[in-house]
Amino acid sequence: MNKRVIYPGTFDPITNGHIDVILRAKKIFEEVIVAVAVSKDKNPMFSLDKRVLMIKEATKKYKNIIVKPFDTLLVDFAKKEGVNVIIRGLRAVSDFEYELQMGYANFSLNPDIETIYLMPNLKNAFISSSVVRAILKFKGDASHLVPKEILSYLKA
Repeated sequence: MNKRVIYPGTFDPITNGHIDVILRAKKIFEEVIVAVAVSKDKNPMFSLDKRVLMIKEATKKYKNIIVKPFDTLLVDFAKKEGVNVIIRGLRAVSDFEYELQMGYANFSLNPDIETIYLMPNLKNAFISSSVVRAILKFKGDASHLVPKEILSYLKA
């Protein structure tokens, strides 16, 4: 049985929806590796170091959650970590097509990789990092959408 899982993403910034998926994964796996992608193509609002730091702050009260940056193919990162299960969050049907393609692509690169899709709680289903960034861009209050531990980073 797999005891470790990777939850990859850009996490720009981490949201309550991400935390929800992490905690759901913790119910199934002993250890969750939150893999923070460099994602230069997405032109993140927050630096990689800041995103890693925010996730560590948001998850420090939970055991066996490890936060690591990566700048490789996800399957290569998974192989390096000795993990063959990937968790992905699905908020809506619109996420499904993209996530299905990514799951198949990862499987084509490494047939030992399994992808498990978890849905966040309904109250978090509409939250995305892009929604949070849009609110922040216009100096709006996104405090109800993100972990309270990262609010000081968002105001900086």
